[in-house]
Amino acid sequence: MGCVTPLVPPAPRQVVFERAELDQIMQLYGRMVAAGLWRDYAIDLGPRAATFSAFRRASERPEIRLVKDPSLRHRQGQYALIGETGAVLRRGQDLAAVLAPARRRLLKLVAEPRTP
Repeated sequence: MGCVTPLVPPAPRQVVFERAELDQIMQLYGRMVAAGLWRDYAIDLGPRAATFSAFRRASERPEIRLVKDPSLRHRQGQYALIGETGAVLRRGQDLAAVLAPARRRLLKLVAEPRTP
C-alpha cells in the first residue's frame, strides 16, 4: 500500500553546453566569422552528447564539430574536435586546449624574419 508507481517514465537527461563553454565557443566563432572563414553554425543537443558544428557555407559539411560527451569524461576527455573528414583533431578535458587547432587558423604571419 505504500508503493507509488509513476505512470510516466522519466524523460532522458539532455547533454548541454554550459554558459562558460558557450562563451568560449562563440568567441572563437565570432573571430572566425570576422576573418571570413565561417558563415553558419548549428548546435545539436541530445541525450548522450552535445555537438557544435561550424560551416563555411550552410549547404556544405561542417568544417569542424565540437562534441561534448560526458560519458568519456574519465577516459579520453569529454570534448572532441572533429575535422571535416571525420578525423579526431584533438580530444581532452580542457575546452581551451581542444579548441586550439581551430584558433591557430587565425594566426597570420605579419612580417618575414630578416636574414643577415
